[in-house]
Amino acid sequence: MDLLPFAEYAASLNRKRSSAGVLFRDEAGRVLLVETSYKQTWEIPGGSVEAGEAPWRTAVREVAEEIGVNRPLGRLLVIDHVPTDGPMPEGLAFVFDGGVITDDEVSALELTDPEIRSVGLYPLDAARDLVKPLLARRIEAALNAVRTGAPALCESGDAVTAPGLR
Repeated sequence: MDLLPFAEYAASLNRKRSSAGVLFRDEAGRVLLVETSYKQTWEIPGGSVEAGEAPWRTAVREVAEEIGVNRPLGRLLVIDHVPTDGPMPEGLAFVFDGGVITDDEVSALELTDPEIRSVGLYPLDAARDLVKPLLARRIEAALNAVRTGAPALCESGDAVTAPGLR
């Protein structure tokens, strides 16, 4: 077997897109969603990881840009493998814990990002109607990770047990 020179090997490696979001919730278990100006469906605060940026830094940056919240990021809740979807290549989505947020804090948010039209707290059932089905499953996995204390590994939003893990 002939080995490629290292530079050619490195250039041939698969590249995956990455995104990072933050799950905020209230004491009743409602989740914070943002209505964007560029999609039909709602999202959790977050966005695409930029070149050379760590996912956790993306999460902090996007939350500050989108909803003006600057607070320490909580633990990792979900890593989700997202398959190719039309023109979007496969990727990895990370969800971090934003902690508990109150109605008063949500009401006080000053939305200055033109990408964000509105923000609100929604029970999981209502959130399912606003977000893509894949994100609804990812949010459910994240809420479960909050309850259990263990991060979720997902494929298309569905929690899985990875081979070799207990």
